[in-house]
Amino acid sequence: MKVGDRVRVKTSVIVYHNPAHRNEPFDIKGMEGEVIAIVTEWQGRPVSANLPIQVKFDKKFRGHFREDELEVVS
Repeated sequence: MKVGDRVRVKTSVIVYHNPAHRNEPFDIKGMEGEVIAIVTEWQGRPVSANLPIQVKFDKKFRGHFREDELEVVS
């Protein structure tokens, strides 16, 4: 998986920050987006982020995920 890949959420992930469902539990399983960053360092120092893959779904909605929660869409 690399920056620019199209991905789909393959497991059930509940979020509370989706703009269309603000402050409500919302399952994003099946949603597709684009990988915009993979967090491996911060200010030049290596980090071990719990949720290193950042995905942009639409103009206002982004999320951070583990690699096992996503699948690459062909």
